[in-house]
Amino acid sequence: MLSFVDLTARPEFTVSAVDCHDDHRGWSAEPPRSDVRLVLVRRGGFRRRVRGVAVDLDRTVGYIGLPGEEEQFAHPAGGDVCTSISLTASLWRSVSGDAPQLHGSSLYVDGRLDLAHRRLLAAAHESSEALIGLVGEVVERVVATPTPSGAAAGDRALVARAREVIGAGHPASGGLIPLAELFGVSPYRLSRAFTRELGVSLTRYRNRVRVASALDLLEAGETSLASLAADLGFADQAHLSRTMRENLGHTPTALRRLLTAAAAPSPRSSPSPSAHHPAGR
Repeated sequence: MLSFVDLTARPEFTVSAVDCHDDHRGWSAEPPRSDVRLVLVRRGGFRRRVRGVAVDLDRTVGYIGLPGEEEQFAHPAGGDVCTSISLTASLWRSVSGDAPQLHGSSLYVDGRLDLAHRRLLAAAHESSEALIGLVGEVVERVVATPTPSGAAAGDRALVARAREVIGAGHPASGGLIPLAELFGVSPYRLSRAFTRELGVSLTRYRNRVRVASALDLLEAGETSLASLAADLGFADQAHLSRTMRENLGHTPTALRRLLTAAAAPSPRSSPSPSAHHPAGR
């Protein structure tokens, strides 16, 4: 028995939790697929065979599945729980290169890749940059040909243009992938360049700009948090509240009270009678 639950779905990728309860040592064939898949095991293990080569998979070994491959699977250990990441061919090429050659289809999952996997699962609304970071880690391990992910001349100008677009609230600024497409560069290059130039991720920088805009609107008297979230590109009001609390230590409601109190004029004290009527002459 196999169940899939989509955790994140975007036009360019889907992250799914896969729970398999099969218990058989024999091989079962799967029909070839058209997407690129990165599969990382969270619990248990299974076996995969492609082009006659079988690999045992568990928390320390994952695999890359390419379009058109004829795959077979066996589950002698009684099942497993995995994360399956489906990528469009264009997104895969933008990170790995136009014609990537792989060392192999399996990959060793070290602590760094394990952490990137866990960060992706925790990313929720801000999963694009976490996913590109994870895929970039995988590419460094399995792709033998040069990739478009290294530092390039003009990255400083690229980051400056990205900051300008984010500050202007351009529709493409809502995510790493559409922003990279706007500039015609790899999302991995844009993500790495941003961190290298500013010391923070593109997502964190974009949230900083959004939070500043939210403070401006709260100071101006905005009362609808739902409208505030929609206007600034947050997924919903909860996303707005969580981001502002992470950045400022307060919820939007508490910040509105703080800003309103700071803007209110201080009450003026009445002068004492002695100030106008001295006791003595």
